[in-house]
This record gives sequence, C-alpha cells and structure tokens, in this order.
Amino acid sequence: MKLSVLVPVYNEKDTIDEIIKRIQDVDIEKEIIIVDDFSTDGTRDILKKYESIKNICIIYHEKNIGKGAAVRSAIKHINGDVALIQDADLEYDPQDYKVLLKPILSGQADIVFGTRFIGSQPHRVLFFWHYVGNKLITFLSNMFTNLNLNDVECCYKVFRKEVLESIELEQNRFGIEPEITAKAAKGNWRIFEVGVSYFGRTYVEGKKIGWRDGLQAIWCIVKYGIIR
Repeated sequence: MKLSVLVPVYNEKDTIDEIIKRIQDVDIEKEIIIVDDFSTDGTRDILKKYESIKNICIIYHEKNIGKGAAVRSAIKHINGDVALIQDADLEYDPQDYKVLLKPILSGQADIVFGTRFIGSQPHRVLFFWHYVGNKLITFLSNMFTNLNLNDVECCYKVFRKEVLESIELEQNRFGIEPEITAKAAKGNWRIFEVGVSYFGRTYVEGKKIGWRDGLQAIWCIVKYGIIR
C-alpha cells in the first residue's frame, strides 16, 4: 500500500520544513504532493530545495485560489493507493496516519474522517465560539447527509484512490470540507471516523479560517445536500 499525502500550502514559511519532516518520519511508503497556492511570504523559496527529492512532487499555483483548488490540483498527481489530506500548519500530527489508515487497510472502509472531538489523543484548548460553529456546521451537514459524523471540518480525510478520483470537487476555499462530505455520502461509500490529536493555532499564530468561511460552509451544505 502506497500513501499519497496531499498538502495544500499558503504562506506557511514557519512550518513547511517541519511538516515535511514529520510526514517523512512516518514509517509508511508514501509520496508527498505539495501544492503552493501562490504563497507570498517566502514559502516558495523554501519549497525549491525539495524539488529534487524523489518522493516529493511540488506544484505551484500562479495565483491564490484556495485550499479546495489546491486539493483538486494535488488529486491529478496521485500515484498511491490511498490519499490523505494534510494541512501544512502543524495543527495535525502525521503520527496519526496509522490509526487513520487502519479501517481502510483492514478492508472495512473506503473513506476515513478524522475527528478532534472523540478519542484519547491530546487536543489544545482554544476558542469556544469556533467549537460552537463547528458543531453547528457538523449538525447541519449530518442532517442533509444522514451521517453521524462528529467533526466535518477536520482536516484529516482519507480515501481509497478510486473513491477520491470519482468525486468531482468544485469549491475553491474551505467549502471543500462540507462539499466532499456531501458527495461522499451520496456515493454510498463505507465511511469510518477515528479520533486524532489537535494542536490548534490562534490567529496571531497564523490561523486563516474565519466567520465568512463558516457562512460559506453552510451554503455548501445546502447546495450539495438539497439543490443537487
């Protein structure tokens, strides 16, 4: 089994070296597909030193489009049997890969979602209203998909290659989270959920998602849950 790690990146010069190191340190056969979404903080200059490394593929967007667009670009380059989405900001720990992959490797699942809200892994305590907003978005998503997920907005989503390639994604920004959930539900795939660790950032530390993305997520839930 070969794992394809899809890493959307935007302005992460302080964390990009470390996340690549942590991914490489995981004892799994893998390729790393990094999509730089037109970073302007020096991230691109750092990425150039990885261009010659055998298991790393780097794609550069010519303008900033968003996380969803970066994931779509990465999907086109998948060579592995299983694909996993990994943010570059160190909020999520690659040491969780093995627990995320277990349901797929055992033949029980086609898709595995991570969740920050169950399990015994460590979780940084942060914003109450972010928690409330996340729970609201997850609740609405579950209403329309008839799933019982705990954390639709969790970065970690793992797919068998053929499953991910069969899902046509449209959203450019963080709307990709509810979109991919709705489309996965409609595909009648076997979906599992496992607890993962979470080391969230504050806005001072570089967190990018905001309340407008929450509103967009709600619109996407309706769009892909009812209208389509």
